[in-house]
Amino acid sequence: MHEIMTIEEVAEYLRVSERTVYDWAQKGDLPGGKLGTTWRFKRSDVENWVNSRISQQTPSKKKGMTSSATLTAERILILDECDKDTVLRNLVDLLAETPFVHNRDELLKGIFAREELMSTGIGFGVGVPHVRIDSVSDLVMAVAVSKKPISGYSSLDNQPVQIVCMLAARSDQHAKYIRTLSGVSNRLKDAAVRKAIIEADDPAFIHSQLFGE
Repeated sequence: MHEIMTIEEVAEYLRVSERTVYDWAQKGDLPGGKLGTTWRFKRSDVENWVNSRISQQTPSKKKGMTSSATLTAERILILDECDKDTVLRNLVDLLAETPFVHNRDELLKGIFAREELMSTGIGFGVGVPHVRIDSVSDLVMAVAVSKKPISGYSSLDNQPVQIVCMLAARSDQHAKYIRTLSGVSNRLKDAAVRKAIIEADDPAFIHSQLFGE
């Protein structure tokens, strides 16, 4: 994906209609500009805009991440060293074992298609690969923690990624999906939490750190 994006590419990345992207751009909500009569957007500006919008929302424990359903300790991997593709495939396999994912290959394809648009390394050592597809019946999450930086995983701040939280949701679960992404992002902005998670050898402890339990 080029650094300069079209309306169609931004719509695909944000999982909204092209008309919605056009309206946001016209109102000045979404950073972009016209080259002649055609809208163009910088990939980094769109990514920063998304992260800013997510971070502005305050997650509610009742309405946001529900630890017992969204993530269990059994879906937390602790790795010594790994590359990005292997981490993503391992997390997809974990999610495919849940009753919420009905097509493993479609989930894998969706995750990698999302990464081709733009890396989901959001900064401060965290990656959040995510997708909404019809073959997922409810939002579900898996996590990988690597003791060493994950090779090949680029991020907005160029810092090495060591914590990867993968989210898969049903296509119409926009609100729950955004709240959960926001909850993950806000929780992992805490350097002490990240340090505790990376140093931990117990999935149950990592689970408690992610959810502030």
